[in-house]
Amino acid sequence: MHADVVRTEKLTPTLVRVVLGGPGLDGFTMADGTDAYVNLAFAPEGAPYGPVFDPQEVRGLGLPRELQPVRRRYTVRSWDPVLRELAIDFVVHGDEGVAGRWAAAARAGDVLVLEGPACGYRPDADAAWHLMLGDESALPAIAASLEALHPDARAVVRLVCDGPEHRVPLSSPGDVDVAWLVRTGSASDGELLAEAARALDFPPGQVHAFVHGEAEEIRAVRRHLLVERGLQRSDMSCSPYWRRTMTDEAWRAVKRDFISAMDADVA
Repeated sequence: MHADVVRTEKLTPTLVRVVLGGPGLDGFTMADGTDAYVNLAFAPEGAPYGPVFDPQEVRGLGLPRELQPVRRRYTVRSWDPVLRELAIDFVVHGDEGVAGRWAAAARAGDVLVLEGPACGYRPDADAAWHLMLGDESALPAIAASLEALHPDARAVVRLVCDGPEHRVPLSSPGDVDVAWLVRTGSASDGELLAEAARALDFPPGQVHAFVHGEAEEIRAVRRHLLVERGLQRSDMSCSPYWRRTMTDEAWRAVKRDFISAMDADVA
């Protein structure tokens, strides 16, 4: 399906919210998860199709790789079933990345092709408490998850960011302990999340964890939770969304091997 840009909002210096709507979303039905995601397709410059296109049909045209749609997966920040508006938050770093560059330049009336949604996580209502760890890339899912908590639920949240101006308000009906971990630009920034996890005094009872973000940071946190804290894999949703020093394309090429190495850490 496809959607029209209704409006955009700059939430932080590096986070842009794009609100989508229009009749192209008539078939959209929200997935039952707080990490619901859609697969976006961006036509490269000079593509002989668009702005509305079917990625599967384009794939069958036999076009060279540089003219194929660029695919990216993004979390649904919110879906308003009354207004039929879909909000997606994009991390933007100048001209880096196809999706971030598109979001930074998006204007009302622009078209975005998408597929989905699907999901893999929702806070377990039977858990004694919730642990949510991540960075800007995990922020939309963590924010949506906090909003979905039961009033009696308890959550501990640790988020990495670049400074106070990069924080966004987080609301929840539950009892939430939130701390922002600020990068300093040093090599030790990569240890912030793991150090925060090690420093936690775990509340009693079964935890349900959501751990997503930069690959090496998530690898260290996952190893700590499974090996030192004794969590089971079924106790958490865990995924390395991106990898420092790598482009999206380079990361996608090695991600499968990286995940295998993560599994070997705790074999």
